[in-house]
Amino acid sequence: MLDDAQSVVTAYARWAPIYDPIFGFATGVGRKAAVSTLNELPSGRILEVGVGTGISLPLYKRRHQIVGIDLSPDMLDRARKRVARLGASNVEALIEMDAANLAFDDASFDVAVAMYVMTVVPDPQRVLAEMVRVVRPGGHVVLVNHFSVDKGPRAAIERSLSRYARTIGWHPEFRIGEVLHRSDLKLVKRRELPPARLFTLLEFKRL
Repeated sequence: MLDDAQSVVTAYARWAPIYDPIFGFATGVGRKAAVSTLNELPSGRILEVGVGTGISLPLYKRRHQIVGIDLSPDMLDRARKRVARLGASNVEALIEMDAANLAFDDASFDVAVAMYVMTVVPDPQRVLAEMVRVVRPGGHVVLVNHFSVDKGPRAAIERSLSRYARTIGWHPEFRIGEVLHRSDLKLVKRRELPPARLFTLLEFKRL
């Protein structure tokens, strides 16, 4: 997580032109796993938090209606061009918006998904609370993220990289407990993902 919204915008202005070739490969397994999970659900209205360049949008079945939000105008510009190129009529809107202050009514969506977002935003608990708020009871919240470990070589690398969080655009030290144990969510799936189990998919049901 970065210190403030402006640092997120600044970081992703740098990453936008090269995000897909660099991060698209590394995050591809997690994105496919998340959208595959969503595609198993009944047709619905899905909010993708941190839609970025729209790299995941072609993966959704067309029976879902997708609203994507992102704080970075540079990333959204690329997402809009992707939607136009694909003719993705199921993408309802792509909106510049702060995930910690969603401008949607309560229970507006059947699903909210955030892929590789929680380690970027300044206040992940608030973002998760907003995602829960806009999902109807009985709906789903899906996260894919890197969660740090407490010991071993990987933990040492994560601690070392943390000093560069503002530059790289995400925070390498982020415990899974930050997003678990909410009374309004029931964990229904937890799946560690390649490469090297660096990422985890969490699916919750909204109570």
